[in-house]
Amino acid sequence: MLLKEIRAIAGETLVLAPDDQDTETANTSWFGAPPHERMGLSADEVIGAFEETIELLREQVAASTHVGPATFYVWHDLQAGQLRCSTGSCRRDELPFTEKYRTTDDLRGIVVEFLEDRAPGAIVWGEFDPVPVPHGPGPDVEEIPVWVCDLRP
Repeated sequence: MLLKEIRAIAGETLVLAPDDQDTETANTSWFGAPPHERMGLSADEVIGAFEETIELLREQVAASTHVGPATFYVWHDLQAGQLRCSTGSCRRDELPFTEKYRTTDDLRGIVVEFLEDRAPGAIVWGEFDPVPVPHGPGPDVEEIPVWVCDLRP
C-alpha cells in the first residue's frame, strides 16, 4: 500500500506558487504503515517508488509555465511516525520548515529509519527527555534530516 501511495503523488496536480507558499502545502503527503507492512518492505522498494515519482514530477514541472526552482523533499516525522514528502518552489536551503533541518543526499537513511520504526509515533518510556528548568538552558534540538531533489532537468 505504501508504494502505491508514493507513486500516486505523481498523479496529483502539482501546485507551484512562489508568492504563496502556503498554497504549496497541497503538495505535502504523509504516509504511515503498520509495523507488519514496514517489515515486508525493503528500502530499495521505497526508494524505487520515490525515483519513479520524481521522474513524473520532473515531467510535470517541465510542462508547466513555472520558472524558478522546484524542489522535492522527503523526511521522517518521528513524532507522527510518518514518512513525509513535499514539493515546493524553493531552493534546497530554503525549505519551509519551522524546525531545524539539515539537507542530506541519503534518502536510504531516512527510509530505513522509517521502516525500522516499530512503534510509529510512540516514545519509549526510557527515552523521555528531562523537562528543562525555567530560565535555564533549553534542550538541544536535533536537526531533522531532509533528503532533497531538484526537479529541474
